Amino acid sequence: MALSRIWSAFIIIAIVVASIKCFFFGQTDIFNWMVIGKADDAANPLKLDGIIQTCWVSVELCLKLIGILALFMGLMSIAEKAGGIRLLSKIVGPFFSKLFPDIPKGHPSMGHMIMNFSANLLGLDNAATPFGLKAMESLQELNPTKDTASNAQIMFLCLHAAGLSLIPVSVIAIRASQNASNPTDVFIPCLIVTFVGTMAAMLIVSFKQRINLFQPVVIGWILGLSLIIASLVLYIRSLNAAGIQSFSGLLSNGLILFIFFIIILGALYKKIDVFDAFIDGAKDGFKTAINIIPYLVGMLVAISLLRTSGTFDVVINGIKSVFVYLGTDTRFVEGLPTALIRPLSGGAARGMMVSTMETYGADSFASRLSGVFQGASDTTFYVVAVYFGSVQIKNTRYAIGSMLLADLVGVCTAIGVCYLFFG
Repeated sequence: MALSRIWSAFIIIAIVVASIKCFFFGQTDIFNWMVIGKADDAANPLKLDGIIQTCWVSVELCLKLIGILALFMGLMSIAEKAGGIRLLSKIVGPFFSKLFPDIPKGHPSMGHMIMNFSANLLGLDNAATPFGLKAMESLQELNPTKDTASNAQIMFLCLHAAGLSLIPVSVIAIRASQNASNPTDVFIPCLIVTFVGTMAAMLIVSFKQRINLFQPVVIGWILGLSLIIASLVLYIRSLNAAGIQSFSGLLSNGLILFIFFIIILGALYKKIDVFDAFIDGAKDGFKTAINIIPYLVGMLVAISLLRTSGTFDVVINGIKSVFVYLGTDTRFVEGLPTALIRPLSGGAARGMMVSTMETYGADSFASRLSGVFQGASDTTFYVVAVYFGSVQIKNTRYAIGSMLLADLVGVCTAIGVCYLFFG
């Protein structure tokens, strides 16, 4: 019900704002561009896709996902039949059993979730999505009410959406392309913000589900993870921009190939029919990609209307006016468009970040803040549409509210950290 109300509000607000612009400010062509506009059309003043083009983009996105989902779900099928997922579940079981008390000991979903979190940590978006969808499918098997999100599904998605990531490679690459004097200077702030956001998501959902986090196992795992991250931070800080990108590529892509190698080797050792197991999983990947098309189209169309109607501009100008009136520093407001659109669209947020760099300069406070916003969380509404849509969850309960609250914590942390690091 929450998702339904939010989706309806997006559409109604966007059309109301556009109507005001059309009938009171003379922008008579705004409806035309909202419906049939194309971002690459030189005559389009908005430089944004309208709802027709957005529908095509949504389907194209799902079609591109088919190959990736087929590949990784095929490998997951091999790993399951070879017992690899059960082994991974046993390793993370002591920690996850505290965060996910409703999941039976040794259940495959434990392994699927840790694969998803690990892929996110290393910036492996192509691998994280299939692992995450497989985790949702496993959790749905335990869900007693199939159209309503379970506690375990909410905890998983909130942690996933918090987006704990080690190296924001794409942000560093874009800053380098924009001739920033130090493209990697957002690395530490991004890591701090993602870690705080993840902890916030854990605390918010745990409070809602009455989970006690002050247990030796939970504290031990969190401290252990913190130590590993701190060690990598110390190493990465010794590298230059080229070194960081090289190390990231070696770590992330090398890990993918290592996963392939271990899964196939383990399956051969267990005498599994490897290719047959791969095909079984790949078929599920194809079905999943097709199933999420309606959910993705609906969400992206609503977001498109918000963007093309100029609602974001109204919100940003309103926020800036408030802080100007209060007499406070308003430099952070110039970076806020990325933060506001990040929960709605990753591609749009990336575009906002680039636009901020081009407008204010790559070394400006606003550009650095925009880069931290971009590298510090996942796309909340995309995650909700794709992951809940893949298992036909209609009642998301408090999931969206928890995610947005964690996003807000991340935004506030990002602003504070950027003032601390960049003045």
